[in-house]
Amino acid sequence: MFLYTEGGHSIPVVDPISAADAGGVFPLLWLVIALPLLGAVVLLLGGRRTDAWGHLLGTATAVGSFVLSTLLLIAMMGREEGDRSVTQHLWDWVSVGGYEIGMDLLVDPLSILFLMLITGVGSLIHVYSIGYMEHDPRRRRFFAYLNLFVAAMLMLVLAENYLGVFLGWEGVGLASYLLIGFWQHKPSAAAAAKKAFVINRVGDIGMSLAIAMFFVTFGSASFTVISANASGAGEGTMTAIGLLLLLGAAGKSAQVPLQAWLLDAMEGPTPVSALIHAATMVTAGVYLVVRSNFVFEAAPAAQTAVVVVATVTLLWGAVIGCAKDDIKKALAGSTMSQIGYMMLAAGLGVYGYAYAIFHLITHGFFKANMFLGAGSVMHGMNDDVDMRHYGALRKLMPVTFLTFAMGYLAIIGFPLFSGFWSKDKIIETALVESPVFGICALIGAGVTGFYMTRVMLMTFFGEKRWQDGVHPHESPSVMTFPLIVLAALSVLGGVLYLGGWIKDWLVPVVGKAPEHELPFPAIVFSLITVAVVAVGVAIAWLSVGRRPIPSTAPTDVSFVTRAARNDLYGDAIHDTLVVEPGKALTRGLVSADRSLVDGLFTGGASLVQGLGQGLRRAQNGFVRSYALSILAGVVIVLAALLVVNL
Repeated sequence: MFLYTEGGHSIPVVDPISAADAGGVFPLLWLVIALPLLGAVVLLLGGRRTDAWGHLLGTATAVGSFVLSTLLLIAMMGREEGDRSVTQHLWDWVSVGGYEIGMDLLVDPLSILFLMLITGVGSLIHVYSIGYMEHDPRRRRFFAYLNLFVAAMLMLVLAENYLGVFLGWEGVGLASYLLIGFWQHKPSAAAAAKKAFVINRVGDIGMSLAIAMFFVTFGSASFTVISANASGAGEGTMTAIGLLLLLGAAGKSAQVPLQAWLLDAMEGPTPVSALIHAATMVTAGVYLVVRSNFVFEAAPAAQTAVVVVATVTLLWGAVIGCAKDDIKKALAGSTMSQIGYMMLAAGLGVYGYAYAIFHLITHGFFKANMFLGAGSVMHGMNDDVDMRHYGALRKLMPVTFLTFAMGYLAIIGFPLFSGFWSKDKIIETALVESPVFGICALIGAGVTGFYMTRVMLMTFFGEKRWQDGVHPHESPSVMTFPLIVLAALSVLGGVLYLGGWIKDWLVPVVGKAPEHELPFPAIVFSLITVAVVAVGVAIAWLSVGRRPIPSTAPTDVSFVTRAARNDLYGDAIHDTLVVEPGKALTRGLVSADRSLVDGLFTGGASLVQGLGQGLRRAQNGFVRSYALSILAGVVIVLAALLVVNL
């Protein structure tokens, strides 16, 4: 392992060893991706012949990938710290001029954590979907798309170079489009899928341009090559690359200003929401920033931009979550906010990379738990998503209530639950490294306590507000089993922090932060955060828990509430700044294309056509006209001869 120093921070540059030399289970690394990809291919090409058992095959391939990922983790833990980076060359992918790009995979301490999250939580979502999608006539196709989603995300985190990341990046975008719009008979679902696809293409422009700059600057897209030479590149170049990577990350992770697709994505089936928000798509941007730590360490301005975008987003999502009556959209606003915390930690550099990944993992547990819990509530409420029609469900749906409560306590940072360890460390680090952003993160924690308590009170407590014909009931065991597992992980996920394990585990990838003294003991930061959260919980209890909840949303609300219900007018901002100017630009370009570009090529043809039409008039088919023309010609010739002879 070689190190270079940039800004006083030691950034590791590891020479990976090949999977063949590593031996053991490492040569089977490619199967982690191949299994769910094979499941998708079989289910899509097999057609209706696979309807009877397609859901079982889809689940089995995801579970198989999880088992293999677990074996890889065990094998990696048995290796020395400097030997935990293993590559596998599958084939030569691109060979153009002097560029040689292989289809190469990389498993290291960072990617193995993502493998466990993606395949573990993904497998539980597959199991849950067996019950949730039981009566859907296209269930087999749904599982094919789930498999494709998982395979694409695995490709993204296992690729050894940025071009491989981009392959998985686009695969995730395609799978999200297919799954968000799965119920395509609903115009709202089709529109949401297109919206997610188009907005993500904006972010993908940044990603593709960053890759192009890697080739121009370093002659390679390999993590190893770029990290080894990053200190030799100019700060301006690295800043440009960092900002382009941030644009790509903002699209996938729904960060401002590319956040508008996330809440509309709730139109997809609930397992899709859980998969997108917990284990796959929205975590891709965080992975990209942390994986590209060597870029951002060399570009302080880009690093600051990450912090600014993250802080705005964590508050933006939290405010939106406060006013949503749709249970899934309230959780979606929460996801936007929590991903903002992760990006904030990543923007804090070597001090925060490990905490960003730590919170990403714990969030994967409790957010999957709550989204699947929301689906369980919907299952018992005839697919009604309006929390104003819920209430008093804790006794009729005890398993759903208890498991959802574990996720709730984790996300608000209740002491000893997983979120307490991960989110509090981000707030603590932010307060020390950048007090202004740290205070914003602390305020976000209080708002989180408010909107999540509001969700709990409106759903499980108070008087029943059910619509006619609704008979709430607990979900079947195939749906509650994943809830129980995820609830346990929501409680126990903090063990990853004990003894500083996750920080030490990620040192070979993100480096070791220099020691710095805290102005107060760590327990003081925790007490402050818990106190702020308690204020948010108390306000929710006073404003929601002690008041009757109307069956419809009131219209006489404040401007802030109205704005939050309209996603802080994110769509209106996009329409004004991007869509309408874009339409005007498009109309102008189309007009110029038709009048100028087409005119240059069609003008000659139009001239010939006009001359032809004029000459055609002389060809009228009358013999007398032709005789007259001949006579006129003879007269003209004779006159010309006379003029010449004279």
